[in-house]
Amino acid sequence: MTNLNKQQDLMSNDEIYNFDDFDISETNTAKPVMYTKFDFEREVFNTDVVDLINILEYKKNIILQGAPGVGKTYTAKRLAYAMLGYKDDSRILQVQFHQSYTYDDFIMGLRPTASGGFRFEYGPFYKICKQAENDAEHKPYFVIIDEINRGNMSKILGEMFSLIEKDHRNEAIMLKYNSEYFSVPDNLYIIGTMNTADRGLVMLDYALRRRFAFITTEPAYKSTGFRQLLAQSDNLKFNKIARKIIELNKEISDDAMLGAGFQIGHSYFCLGRPVTDEDLERIITFEIMPLLEEYWYDDTDNKIATWREKFTTILKG
Repeated sequence: MTNLNKQQDLMSNDEIYNFDDFDISETNTAKPVMYTKFDFEREVFNTDVVDLINILEYKKNIILQGAPGVGKTYTAKRLAYAMLGYKDDSRILQVQFHQSYTYDDFIMGLRPTASGGFRFEYGPFYKICKQAENDAEHKPYFVIIDEINRGNMSKILGEMFSLIEKDHRNEAIMLKYNSEYFSVPDNLYIIGTMNTADRGLVMLDYALRRRFAFITTEPAYKSTGFRQLLAQSDNLKFNKIARKIIELNKEISDDAMLGAGFQIGHSYFCLGRPVTDEDLERIITFEIMPLLEEYWYDDTDNKIATWREKFTTILKG
């Protein structure tokens, strides 16, 4: 028996997989919470939601790239909410790519069983494509891929490599596992995130880059939203720390070995509540300073000690 026959035999067993079940989310009967563009602008600093929506609707696939802590994943999910007009996680698939992630994990494939055999399984991308395709109202669905540049995209996407392109949406091709004709619907949107400070990662190849629009998200310490956070916290030390972080980011941007992609993002301080002195000490000691130690691991100019002293002076003042 050929591998294809084995796969078809496995797929004919309804006890192994229910072909009518394409829902990737838990049943949620609660009334959706409305989410407007104003909610997005209030929660996501320094990002124009109208521009993002226009780009996503046109290109179908975007990547939010930026420094650590600028809230790329946070922005991605709220962009989906803003397009929907309400919060509905049943229309959002969120995954994280890594070096071991494969086509079998994402699209479909044979999976080992406890008895030593194999069973056929559909992956999350296949399922949400079917959800979007079968939506009578043609409402939007979203795939959010964290750390998209950490995975082997050709290995993970397979035939989907061409199907996700905006000009090939709704075009069907035969899948390798089950000879099914399959297409990616035009009401499915892909939002990837990419950390520009990751060292040693292979950047996306040109063929894949052509299928995505790239939007750089930057630290937003001077934005209206962050200033509102400062006002709500009513904390003099927080104000001083924020000004120092702006200075630090300029030094990082001017560093020939680093650059703007390594700046310190504002989300380190976005706790969903006013920021206290204790919060500041924890963030600086256990998050910001270890990051600087990684950045300037060969610290011949004593930059780490200089910045530790600057922050310590404020925290103890």
